[in-house]
Amino acid sequence: MSSDYSYDEQGQFYPFFIFTLTTIVTLPLTYSLLAPSSDAASLAPRLKTTYKPEHADLIEAQRAAQKRKQRRIKRAIAVVLGWAVMAGMLYLILTTQRTINKIWNPYDILGVSESANEKQIKSHYRKLGLKYHPDKVRPDPEKNETVDSLNDKWVELTKAYQTLTDEEVRQNYIQYGHPDGKQSFSIGIALPKFIISEGNGKYVVLVYALLLGVLLPYYVGSWWYGTQRITKEGVLIESANNLFREYSESIDEGDLITALSAGKEFQEPLKGDKAESGLSKIESRILAEGQITPFAGGLSTKDKEKLEDLDSGVRRKVLALLWAYLGRVELDDPALDSAKYLVAPIAQSLCGSFRAISLAYGNIGPILASYYTSQRLVQALPPKASPLFQLPHFTPAVVKAIEGDSKTHLTVQEFMDLPDSQRRSAAVGPGLLSEEQYKTAVAVAQQLPYLRVVKAFFKVTGERFIIPSSLVTLVVKGRFIPPGSTNIPEVDEVDLEDVDPAEDDLDALMGRKKTVKDANGKLVKEDNKPVPPPLTFAPYYSRDHSPRWHAFLSDSKQGKMAVPPFTFTAFDKPIFTDDGKPTYNMQTLRAQFAAPPQAGTYTFVLHVVCDSYVGFDTKMEVTLNVEDASKAAAMAGEDEISEPEEDSLAGQMSALKGNAAPKPKKRKDDDSEDDESGTEEEEDSTSETNTDTEPES
Repeated sequence: MSSDYSYDEQGQFYPFFIFTLTTIVTLPLTYSLLAPSSDAASLAPRLKTTYKPEHADLIEAQRAAQKRKQRRIKRAIAVVLGWAVMAGMLYLILTTQRTINKIWNPYDILGVSESANEKQIKSHYRKLGLKYHPDKVRPDPEKNETVDSLNDKWVELTKAYQTLTDEEVRQNYIQYGHPDGKQSFSIGIALPKFIISEGNGKYVVLVYALLLGVLLPYYVGSWWYGTQRITKEGVLIESANNLFREYSESIDEGDLITALSAGKEFQEPLKGDKAESGLSKIESRILAEGQITPFAGGLSTKDKEKLEDLDSGVRRKVLALLWAYLGRVELDDPALDSAKYLVAPIAQSLCGSFRAISLAYGNIGPILASYYTSQRLVQALPPKASPLFQLPHFTPAVVKAIEGDSKTHLTVQEFMDLPDSQRRSAAVGPGLLSEEQYKTAVAVAQQLPYLRVVKAFFKVTGERFIIPSSLVTLVVKGRFIPPGSTNIPEVDEVDLEDVDPAEDDLDALMGRKKTVKDANGKLVKEDNKPVPPPLTFAPYYSRDHSPRWHAFLSDSKQGKMAVPPFTFTAFDKPIFTDDGKPTYNMQTLRAQFAAPPQAGTYTFVLHVVCDSYVGFDTKMEVTLNVEDASKAAAMAGEDEISEPEEDSLAGQMSALKGNAAPKPKKRKDDDSEDDESGTEEEEDSTSETNTDTEPES
């Protein structure tokens, strides 16, 4: 017996092999390319306005360029090539004729039934001999018969006859499946033969060398060194180190803007001649006298000194461009204006990295500075500038006419709360807003998502009391009320309750559904589909940005972070209707953390900060009551003691003594209220909340 290696010369098998490998790679790539985006910025609605800022073409061009990068052209090319290879292999599979190896069967060869006896087999064989014996048969050219083919057929007939009539030959057939005994076997390789044909071996070796010696190490190395160079916040390690060195407990927004200019990410767009070209022009523009600020760029004297202390180069130009962007300074140069809008998104990502560093230290000052700087980078506002600049067409002259000589700025909410006649008289006029511009500004303000917190409390799911080290849920209830809203409905007390899901309600526990109370107070289930807020109205920011809300607790006495931020990018109910009107739905934000290890009363400051709008933040005091475990157990036990019911043993004993046992108490649908720590009915065991909110300063 011998073995033989045969390659797929007819192309019967290698198309299956290549088709399978290509499918394994191509299908996941195709899904990732065509699947609906999970990015909130691509799913969220936009505010309805026709306002276009100056240089809108430059800003839109940068947004479009960023979107093209996100489309991943390389992946699309790989998908197209993959499908082309799959189509080619599928064509070969469908058109290639199959060669099927039949099992050697003497009955089929002779053309007799398997039930035929030996006499019938011999009789049939003699008849075949008269027809196919080499001495009697003649080749028929019309049937493509040759002498060799006829001889081979006679040999097969003879072997089949001997197999059925000769005992020794029959044993070979029974044991080995063939009258000649053991046969050689062939090992098929599902590759075309030309790969190992003489002269092609060197090319095969070259392909293997490129794949295993060049491409594989290159991609693995690129991936590895790429991950080592970038932090989880998406910035370069070197940039994070520079920000770490710039950290200070007393850092403010101006200092942080200076620190952000140390990022190494700016070197790529400003390399070569771009590093210093136009620097003197930018500095002269931002340091010119402003209309309502000492400098046009909005920087302070301290910020000016820090700028001048820097050596000429990329960092100094980046810092000058940042102040030009924040101050909305016109540079009268397309290249410089384009660079001005380019640096803001880079600075925004670096600001997130600085926030992570600040959270590690836990000091509340730098953490809040990072959030406030993020707001101003998105809205193109310098530190301490009026929040009214977020509205379209609002210039320094308009803001000065509205605020007058007041030392405190009006928020957008405060401005929109003024009577329309008062707003109009202050903002509309020669050198100020036109009537059409005023209407545009008011229309935008009435679409901004301002989250007004109504109530905040603590609870432990399924428990009446909060004990040390238990898993506490901070529940924040609030409504989105755009500035200038009228006819706001009253708060429904039912909406302020947070109903615990049943222990066996897997959908609610997994977050797929939520349990709420309807108008009649009955528990009902609703689908829990997250609803994204509208994209941020940020006409000067060269990215589509989805607003985020961050809720965290701080200790006002120590100035430290108590509970780190929880980020919310979507909500459980629609914020606006399809036609852009506010729904005033009660939104619920939840954040879980471990209770303090000691019993007592703890007062925190709750911060709810929006990273996209200036003046849309909330700060309020909340109180957490942590009961001693033994005291809580005793109080719970007292609540469970009741008179014996008639269907209990104690109730029956009472009835025998002549006393009427009380009827069993019915469980109300709203028993879940007892599970809530912080309700009005349980003042002795609640975590009280001061719901008087105030804007973050």
